[in-house]
Amino acid sequence: MSGNAAALSSLIIAERNALLRRAERLVGNPADAEEVVQSMWLKVQGLTDDQPILSKRAYLFRLARNLAFDMRRSQQRRGRLADDVQGILTESDDAPGQDRILDSARVLERVRQAALALPEPTRTIFRLNRFEGETHKGIARRLSISTTTVENHIRRALEALAAARDGYDPAA
Repeated sequence: MSGNAAALSSLIIAERNALLRRAERLVGNPADAEEVVQSMWLKVQGLTDDQPILSKRAYLFRLARNLAFDMRRSQQRRGRLADDVQGILTESDDAPGQDRILDSARVLERVRQAALALPEPTRTIFRLNRFEGETHKGIARRLSISTTTVENHIRRALEALAAARDGYDPAA
Protein backbone atom coordinates (compact mmCIF):
# COMPACT_ATOMS: atom_id res chain seq x y z
CA MET A 1 0.00 0.00 0.00
CA SER A 2 1.38 3.38 -0.98
CA GLY A 3 1.86 6.24 1.47
CA ASN A 4 -1.03 8.14 -0.12
CA ALA A 5 -3.30 5.10 0.13
CA ALA A 6 -2.35 4.41 3.76
CA ALA A 7 -2.82 8.04 4.84
CA LEU A 8 -6.14 8.40 3.00
CA SER A 9 -7.41 5.05 4.34
CA SER A 10 -6.74 6.22 7.89
CA LEU A 11 -8.41 9.53 7.16
CA ILE A 12 -11.49 7.78 5.72
CA ILE A 13 -11.83 5.92 9.01
CA ALA A 14 -11.38 9.10 11.04
CA GLU A 15 -13.74 11.18 8.87
CA ARG A 16 -16.23 8.41 8.09
CA ASN A 17 -19.24 10.08 9.72
CA ALA A 18 -18.57 13.44 8.05
CA LEU A 19 -18.03 11.71 4.69
CA LEU A 20 -21.29 9.77 5.10
CA ARG A 21 -23.21 12.97 5.94
CA ARG A 22 -21.74 14.73 2.91
CA ALA A 23 -22.49 11.79 0.61
CA GLU A 24 -26.03 11.45 1.97
CA ARG A 25 -26.72 15.13 1.27
CA LEU A 26 -25.57 14.58 -2.30
CA VAL A 27 -27.25 11.24 -3.08
CA GLY A 28 -30.30 11.54 -0.85
CA ASN A 29 -30.26 8.34 1.19
CA PRO A 30 -28.03 6.51 3.70
CA ALA A 31 -27.66 3.27 1.70
CA ASP A 32 -26.29 5.06 -1.37
CA ALA A 33 -24.10 7.25 0.86
CA GLU A 34 -22.61 4.08 2.33
CA GLU A 35 -21.90 2.81 -1.20
CA VAL A 36 -20.16 6.11 -2.02
CA VAL A 37 -17.88 5.80 1.03
CA GLN A 38 -17.15 2.15 0.22
CA SER A 39 -16.29 3.14 -3.35
CA MET A 40 -13.97 5.80 -1.96
CA TRP A 41 -12.17 3.15 0.08
CA LEU A 42 -11.67 1.00 -3.04
CA LYS A 43 -10.47 3.97 -5.11
CA VAL A 44 -8.00 5.00 -2.42
CA GLN A 45 -6.52 1.50 -2.24
CA GLY A 46 -5.37 1.84 -5.86
CA LEU A 47 -3.53 5.12 -5.40
CA THR A 48 0.22 5.34 -5.88
CA ASP A 49 2.74 7.85 -4.60
CA ASP A 50 3.42 9.26 -8.10
CA GLN A 51 1.98 12.60 -7.07
CA PRO A 52 1.78 13.64 -3.44
CA ILE A 53 -1.66 14.64 -2.21
CA LEU A 54 -1.12 17.81 -0.22
CA SER A 55 -4.59 18.30 1.25
CA LYS A 56 -5.76 14.80 1.99
CA ARG A 57 -9.00 15.82 3.72
CA ALA A 58 -9.99 18.09 0.82
CA TYR A 59 -9.06 15.28 -1.61
CA LEU A 60 -11.42 12.86 0.20
CA PHE A 61 -14.34 15.27 0.26
CA ARG A 62 -13.84 16.04 -3.45
CA LEU A 63 -13.69 12.30 -4.17
CA ALA A 64 -16.94 11.81 -2.21
CA ARG A 65 -18.57 14.58 -4.23
CA ASN A 66 -17.39 13.16 -7.57
CA LEU A 67 -18.47 9.60 -6.72
CA ALA A 68 -21.85 10.86 -5.50
CA PHE A 69 -22.39 12.75 -8.75
CA ASP A 70 -21.34 9.66 -10.73
CA MET A 71 -23.88 7.60 -8.78
CA ARG A 72 -26.66 10.13 -9.40
CA ARG A 73 -25.89 10.23 -13.13
CA SER A 74 -25.93 6.44 -13.24
CA GLN A 75 -29.26 6.34 -11.39
CA GLN A 76 -30.70 8.91 -13.79
CA ARG A 77 -29.62 6.81 -16.79
CA ARG A 78 -31.18 3.71 -15.22
CA GLY A 79 -34.33 5.70 -14.51
CA ARG A 80 -34.57 6.82 -18.13
CA LEU A 81 -34.20 3.22 -19.34
CA ALA A 82 -36.83 2.06 -16.83
CA ASP A 83 -39.13 4.86 -18.01
CA ASP A 84 -38.60 3.81 -21.63
CA VAL A 85 -39.37 0.17 -20.83
CA GLN A 86 -42.36 1.20 -18.72
CA GLY A 87 -43.53 3.42 -21.56
CA ILE A 88 -43.31 0.52 -24.01
CA LEU A 89 -45.23 -1.74 -21.65
CA THR A 90 -47.95 0.74 -20.69
CA GLU A 91 -48.10 3.00 -23.71
CA SER A 92 -51.71 3.45 -24.58
CA ASP A 93 -53.16 5.62 -27.19
CA ASP A 94 -56.87 5.97 -27.78
CA ALA A 95 -56.44 4.15 -31.06
CA PRO A 96 -52.87 2.96 -31.54
CA GLY A 97 -52.06 2.13 -35.11
CA GLN A 98 -51.13 -1.38 -36.12
CA ASP A 99 -47.62 -0.22 -37.07
CA ARG A 100 -47.09 1.29 -33.65
CA ILE A 101 -48.24 -1.89 -31.94
CA LEU A 102 -45.93 -3.99 -34.10
CA ASP A 103 -42.98 -1.66 -33.50
CA SER A 104 -43.52 -1.76 -29.75
CA ALA A 105 -43.81 -5.54 -29.81
CA ARG A 106 -40.56 -5.81 -31.79
CA VAL A 107 -38.73 -3.52 -29.38
CA LEU A 108 -40.07 -5.42 -26.40
CA GLU A 109 -39.04 -8.74 -27.95
CA ARG A 110 -35.52 -7.41 -28.65
CA VAL A 111 -35.20 -6.28 -25.04
CA ARG A 112 -36.59 -9.62 -23.78
CA GLN A 113 -34.14 -11.57 -25.94
CA ALA A 114 -31.27 -9.37 -24.80
CA ALA A 115 -32.24 -9.98 -21.16
CA LEU A 116 -32.32 -13.75 -21.76
CA ALA A 117 -28.94 -13.56 -23.52
CA LEU A 118 -27.20 -11.83 -20.60
CA PRO A 119 -24.36 -14.01 -19.35
CA GLU A 120 -24.27 -15.27 -15.80
CA PRO A 121 -23.76 -13.77 -13.24
CA THR A 122 -24.84 -10.53 -14.97
CA ARG A 123 -28.38 -11.84 -15.52
CA THR A 124 -28.75 -12.96 -11.89
CA ILE A 125 -27.34 -9.72 -10.48
CA PHE A 126 -29.61 -7.65 -12.73
CA ARG A 127 -32.66 -9.73 -11.75
CA LEU A 128 -31.86 -9.44 -8.04
CA ASN A 129 -31.47 -5.66 -8.30
CA ARG A 130 -34.20 -4.70 -10.75
CA PHE A 131 -36.92 -7.26 -10.17
CA GLU A 132 -36.37 -8.34 -6.57
CA GLY A 133 -35.29 -4.92 -5.25
CA GLU A 134 -32.01 -6.11 -3.73
CA THR A 135 -29.45 -3.35 -3.04
CA HIS A 136 -25.95 -3.41 -4.52
CA LYS A 137 -24.55 -3.99 -1.06
CA GLY A 138 -26.99 -6.84 -0.40
CA ILE A 139 -26.15 -8.54 -3.70
CA ALA A 140 -22.43 -8.14 -3.06
CA ARG A 141 -22.78 -9.71 0.37
CA ARG A 142 -25.04 -12.50 -0.94
CA LEU A 143 -22.69 -13.42 -3.82
CA SER A 144 -19.42 -12.68 -1.95
CA ILE A 145 -18.30 -10.08 -4.48
CA SER A 146 -17.52 -6.37 -4.26
CA THR A 147 -20.15 -3.69 -4.77
CA THR A 148 -18.05 -2.39 -7.66
CA THR A 149 -18.39 -5.77 -9.36
CA VAL A 150 -22.16 -5.65 -8.80
CA GLU A 151 -22.28 -2.14 -10.28
CA ASN A 152 -20.26 -3.25 -13.31
CA HIS A 153 -22.59 -6.19 -13.99
CA ILE A 154 -25.68 -3.98 -13.69
CA ARG A 155 -24.11 -1.37 -15.96
CA ARG A 156 -23.34 -4.05 -18.58
CA ALA A 157 -26.90 -5.37 -18.38
CA LEU A 158 -28.40 -1.89 -18.77
CA GLU A 159 -26.13 -1.13 -21.71
CA ALA A 160 -27.13 -4.39 -23.43
CA LEU A 161 -30.84 -3.75 -22.87
CA ALA A 162 -30.56 -0.13 -24.04
CA ALA A 163 -28.71 -1.29 -27.16
CA ALA A 164 -31.44 -3.85 -27.83
CA ARG A 165 -34.13 -1.21 -27.29
CA ASP A 166 -32.37 1.07 -29.76
CA GLY A 167 -32.02 -1.73 -32.32
CA TYR A 168 -28.26 -2.16 -31.98
CA ASP A 169 -26.88 -5.68 -31.69
CA PRO A 170 -23.48 -5.53 -29.93
CA ALA A 171 -22.81 -9.18 -30.86
CA ALA A 172 -23.09 -8.39 -34.59
